[in-house]
Amino acid sequence: MLTLTENAGRVVKTLAENAPLTPGLVVPDDASSLTHGAGLRISSSSDDNNFEVTMTAMPHEADQVIESAGATVFLEESAAVALSDAVLDAQIDEQGGVRFALGKAE
Repeated sequence: MLTLTENAGRVVKTLAENAPLTPGLVVPDDASSLTHGAGLRISSSSDDNNFEVTMTAMPHEADQVIESAGATVFLEESAAVALSDAVLDAQIDEQGGVRFALGKAE
């Protein structure tokens, strides 16, 4: 199963609390519920070596849900298989941009 570094957990949690969510999201009357359960979604792209990363309010039906240090990550089925023995790390650059990196679990 994908694991998150402590740093990745902090970054994902911060993004879920502050980032815009997937376009087309229906906003409930209680807008505070938007960030409750929101997470980072990782899905396979058409290129086997790349993944798409988006923030979303909830997982898709078949997504694997990983919770770590207050952060939530949703893995699309193919991505969950490909990343089953991976570690997700994250860095924030000086301009505030986020960069995710994958490594092998030891």
